[in-house]
Formats: sequence, structure tokens, C-alpha cells
Amino acid sequence: MPSLGGLLKKRRTKDSQTLSKEIGASSSPTTAQTQTSPNATDQQQQQHPSDGHSAATPTTTTTTPNPPTQHPTSDRPNPSSASHPASDGQPVSMQSAVSQSTPSNHPSPGLQQHASNQSNVASIQNIIHSPQPGSSHAGSAAQGGAQPSQQRTESRTTKGKYSLGDFALQRTLGTGSFGRVHLVQSKHNHRFYAIKVLKKAQVVKMKQVEHTNDERRMLNRVRHPFLITLWGTWQDSRNLYMVMDFVEGGELFSLLRKSQRFPNPVAKFYAAEVTLALEYLHSQQIIYRDLKPENLLLDRHGHLKITDFGFAKEVPDITWTLCGTPDYLAPEVVSSKGYNKSVDWWSLGILIFEMLCGFTPFWDSGSPVKIYENILRGRVKYPPYLNQDAVDLLSQLITADLTKRLGNLHGGSEDVKNHPWFAEVTWDRLARKDIDAPYVPPIRGGQGDASQYDRYPEETEAYGVHGDDVHGHLFPDF
Repeated sequence: MPSLGGLLKKRRTKDSQTLSKEIGASSSPTTAQTQTSPNATDQQQQQHPSDGHSAATPTTTTTTPNPPTQHPTSDRPNPSSASHPASDGQPVSMQSAVSQSTPSNHPSPGLQQHASNQSNVASIQNIIHSPQPGSSHAGSAAQGGAQPSQQRTESRTTKGKYSLGDFALQRTLGTGSFGRVHLVQSKHNHRFYAIKVLKKAQVVKMKQVEHTNDERRMLNRVRHPFLITLWGTWQDSRNLYMVMDFVEGGELFSLLRKSQRFPNPVAKFYAAEVTLALEYLHSQQIIYRDLKPENLLLDRHGHLKITDFGFAKEVPDITWTLCGTPDYLAPEVVSSKGYNKSVDWWSLGILIFEMLCGFTPFWDSGSPVKIYENILRGRVKYPPYLNQDAVDLLSQLITADLTKRLGNLHGGSEDVKNHPWFAEVTWDRLARKDIDAPYVPPIRGGQGDASQYDRYPEETEAYGVHGDDVHGHLFPDF
């Protein structure tokens, strides 16, 4: 059962204050789907058959202002505990990847593998497109490449667009240090959304005003099939409200932990969707800075949605802010140097490594300080069962040399997409979600099914209470 890391910051995510303390202690849009506004009536809507009513769930930036504790080993499994089959080490199918035994006190929710005639099986034919005879892999990828829009996405009108009276609260999806996320149903179109409620006093106390405002600004600008959509915001005297899509399938993090690691084609599918999302964000001059499995949600058809934009920021050149997840930080961030959007490509390499191996390359007993030392040391041990094309791609992403890091070179994102590991991916079809996902979440309860999320105690404090608004001026865009 997902622990809702996509909605609320995991313990391994750090803000600038926390990272500074830890590092100091070390030795050194046009979408392919039709989405629906909560205020639209049913007569005004056309729902894309591949989307149903699901989309992406919001995330709350809940970083701790206090010195962090060590990462629990449950968050970062020991590399030695990952399974290593005797042959090539890769599970032969997604079914074998998701059917690993689980502890008896944490029963599996029953992952389903569809039959091959249902076209949802993880197969090479579904995930990749074989190159035509006489054409090179790179050529196939280049011809199928989906070019990102270079035009700046127009910001949508979202400020004060809705009110609490537009929605019926259903249940709590997750809680955090200064807020919670509710599943709600629109009273206008009767569809389901997720509303993130942030307590202003707590946001101010934890010094997250800038990140909260940045999250709203960035989400207001972007529109992409693999990114969460912000529909509207408002505020009252005590709280901030953000209306976003509800993603029924839960986190990729939970699926990866259950699977231990993904087969090469499965990891390639998810990495390709993330690549398209990063390509789009960078074309909008936005740096994401918090890529990790916890922030990747699965819609009901198994496609990804990147959520949690608390650390996203418009960066046309360089920035110096220390924030992110220790395992995923680039060396230039750890060493407090100025950095650019290439840190997202470093994080993509860490993500691919974790999907293929089940652990991150610089993991060390869950200790952030040791992780930072390993990152600066820069030595990566690639397990022998990894695909050689994957190793080649990872070595060009997880490199401290910015003159060699893919995505930061003259070719930009095309250098990543044209790499042999991605050579068979048909990028334009993937951008349209015209390729079946290797895993379909077991959504059985129809629209609004929140069975993939844990139960939490409901909020006892009433929303919409009138009174003195001492913090409202800090959130002018809400």
C-alpha cells in the first residue's frame, strides 16, 4: 500500500537548511489527453478514453527545519539484499518482478498481471519499436523524437478560481507536517480531484513560504501529459488550498519496493516518460530538482505523472539553492557550487540505476554524510547483470564532468533520447500515451477509488473559518 510519498515529502527529502547542516558535517504543453476543470459541467466535457477520470495527485512540501535523523534502512534497502539471479540477473517479465514475496505483516494488495491478449503485458513490442532494416538505432530514435515546445506555456487563471463550497470532501489521502491532502468530488461535474490544504502558520514557521509560492507558480505554468495539473487555488484566513488531479494508481516507489528491481524494458519505459517530462520542463526554463520514485505517480492506465513541485524553480542559467534528496544530489549541489538544469539529468541517471538495481549508487547505510562523501568521490559500481547499453548511458549521466554529462551538451535532451539504450523508443507515440504501460494498477472501485492509499484520521479543525489573516500577504498568488 503506498505511503503517499507523492503527496507528502519523504524523510529523505531535504531543504536548504537541513542540507547545509549535513554537508557541513561531511568531510567535504499541449497534452495528449483531455483534462477536465472541476467547474466544467458534464455537457461541456470530453474525456479521453485512455484517461478515464484519473490524473495526478498533489504533493505537499514538508521538509523538516530541524537537524535530520539518519535515513531509516526501510527507505534505502541494503544493496546486498537485492536479488541477483544466477543468469543475467534480470527478471524475465514484469510478472516475476512484481510477484516477490512480502512480509506476512504487510500483505500485498494483489498486483494484477493482465493476459497478453489484453495488450497490457510488459512486452518488447508494447514498450519499444523495432528499428527498420537498413536504419540505425540512433536514426530511428531521431525520426521518432517528440520535439518539446519552445514556446512559453501561457499561465492559466487559477487564483481564487474555486471555493470550498465547490467540492464535497470524501476522505484524507495523506498528512504532513503542515498540511494534508483530501480526495474530493466536484459538485459541478461530479469528478474526483485532490485538494492539498496547507496551514499558513505552519508553512511560515517551517520557512517554506518561498517553496510553496514557487510550487504554485511552476504548476500554474506547465501542462504536459506526464506532469500533474493544477486547476485552481484559493486561501482563507488559516489555510492555502490547491486543487489538483487525483491519481488512483499510487507511487512508483511502492511498486519498485515490491518488485525489488525492474526488468530492463520496464525501467526503460518509465525512464523514457520522465525524459519527455524533463525535456518539456527545461524548454520552459524550469529546473525540477526532486526527481525520485516517491514523486512519480501511476495513473489508472500505468503511465507516470511527476508530482511535488515544491523545489521546482525557473532557472534560465544557474542557481545555488541547496535542496533535494541526498541520494539524488549532483556533486555540484553537494559542493555548494552554482548549478544548472543538468542536475535533473544526473538525477535521471540515479533514478534509472535505482529502478534497475533496487538501490541508489551512492547509498551507504542510510547516512546522508556518507552519501555526500560517496557522491563527491564519484565511484559507481555497476552490477554485472546490467545491460551494457544501460551502463553506458548511466556512465554519461552520473558523471561530475559537466562537459561530458548527457543533457548538458550541445544536443541537449536529444543526446539522451538518441542514446542506444533508448534507440528503439518511439518518442512521438510515447508522448501521446499510444504505448501500453508494462503494469496497470489494480483499480477495482471505479472513479474515485482510493484503495491504493492508506487510511488516515480525518481533520478535526474546520476549514473556511473567518478571522484575522496575519499571513495572507505572504501568499499573494493564492
